[in-house]
Amino acid sequence: MNDKTTARSDARPTAGGPLRGLRVVEFAGIGPGPFAAMLLADMGADIVRVDRPGFSGADPRDITVRGRRIVALDLKQPEHLEAVLALIDRADALIEGFRPGVMERLGLGPDRVLARNPRLVFGRITGWGQEGPLAQAAGHDINYIALPGALAAIGPREGNPVPPLNLVGDYGGGALYLAVGVLAAVIEARASGRGQVVDAAMCDGAASMLSIFFTLRARRMWQDRRGENLLDGGAPFYRTYECADGRHVAIGALEPQFYDTLCALAGFEDPAFRERNDKAKWPALADRMEAVFKTRTRAEWCAILEGSDACFAPVLTMGEAPSHPHLVARQTFVERDGVVQPAPAPRFSRTPSAIQSPPAQAASPVEDVLAEWTTT
Repeated sequence: MNDKTTARSDARPTAGGPLRGLRVVEFAGIGPGPFAAMLLADMGADIVRVDRPGFSGADPRDITVRGRRIVALDLKQPEHLEAVLALIDRADALIEGFRPGVMERLGLGPDRVLARNPRLVFGRITGWGQEGPLAQAAGHDINYIALPGALAAIGPREGNPVPPLNLVGDYGGGALYLAVGVLAAVIEARASGRGQVVDAAMCDGAASMLSIFFTLRARRMWQDRRGENLLDGGAPFYRTYECADGRHVAIGALEPQFYDTLCALAGFEDPAFRERNDKAKWPALADRMEAVFKTRTRAEWCAILEGSDACFAPVLTMGEAPSHPHLVARQTFVERDGVVQPAPAPRFSRTPSAIQSPPAQAASPVEDVLAEWTTT
């Protein structure tokens, strides 16, 4: 890994990336809001995060707050509120993740700030959305993916649904949809001169991510029962298997030609392995495959299958992943100030993204930011 830089963590982020020149005010929160802001910062946006008084430095291990300056303000103090409004007046976009109505009660609701800055994009991220019967209810990722049907589809055939970390709600259905929505609205505002509110709800995003599965249901190619479908571990050629050393491998040989490669290389010689299209025989076929995979260690299977068209990968832990040769070659992970972390993604050929700065260790004077945003 590279990028072992030691730049001051309270310094102004360096400019670079395709979003250079985009100004964003972020209100401090947890989960999808900071992650969306991190993505924009990695791509070069100039983001100022509004945190609470008493801020004494971000945790240097908190990857999701890298790349932006922080101002510490008490929004209940009139002079601090005016300073935030002045920042928003100069911004292209705003990101907040409070419950519906909180920004309005602070005097920072869309009606007020859009009246002052008509080109502003007001990005809001919540679990349930800005309106609806559940809008004011507390919840977390597991709840937001349960309602639209995602959680019910994930897990073993027997037993309970399994939370897929908080990747599907917070980050997939939340942060990514917020980032895309904000950028789309910024593009439109530059053409029309008019901003708007982006209402990114994690349950909406999770529902959107299920589009292909609703397509399969409409075609009668998907059942609402876990472990009996093509992509949920039901198919023996699309699931994980335990090896002799207790580690696991992932098989994704969906297409016949890739399955044929898998069979040839792994030594699946029993005629039963040719009956992959008979769903009634999937459980028995999975048992046969499990028995074969348990005859070798994960490393031995890597030597046989990795890099082939068998659609194979070892199941690596987060501790193992940064050292894998492919990820090393692509510099998928970097080390910054002693913290191993994912590198910015996606990649741009002409305006590359970068970690603009590590988590800020000191608050920036809001006067300095205002002066800079006024003159540039």
